[in-house]
Amino acid sequence: MRESRRKVLMLLGCIAGAIAIEPIELAKANPEPGNPGSGQDASQSSPSAPIVQPSPAEASKMTKAILEENQRNLKKDAEKLYKLASELKDQVDKTDSTTVLSLALVKKAEEIEKLAKQIKDRAKG
Repeated sequence: MRESRRKVLMLLGCIAGAIAIEPIELAKANPEPGNPGSGQDASQSSPSAPIVQPSPAEASKMTKAILEENQRNLKKDAEKLYKLASELKDQVDKTDSTTVLSLALVKKAEEIEKLAKQIKDRAKG
């Protein structure tokens, strides 16, 4: 049993190390042209496709579109949360929770909690 745990932990450690080292190795393999610390001179860099930056107006429009989509999603999720909470309240009113706690009530509460967390995370950005 301990050997299998040890092997699993060693495997997880190797995977974590590989994940941590991968960005460093990629940076070494593909240095940015013109970067003084990259070991390549800007004149020696290979030609690559230029990175096109959107204009400030385009960037503003893109940001606004993303924010509007986020707002629509928040409203939709809030309506769903309200509906679920109303359903839960109706179920609680119908049952006598002093004698029995319904599994459906617990599942509905967990679903509400999960949706509320999603809304909170989306609202944070």
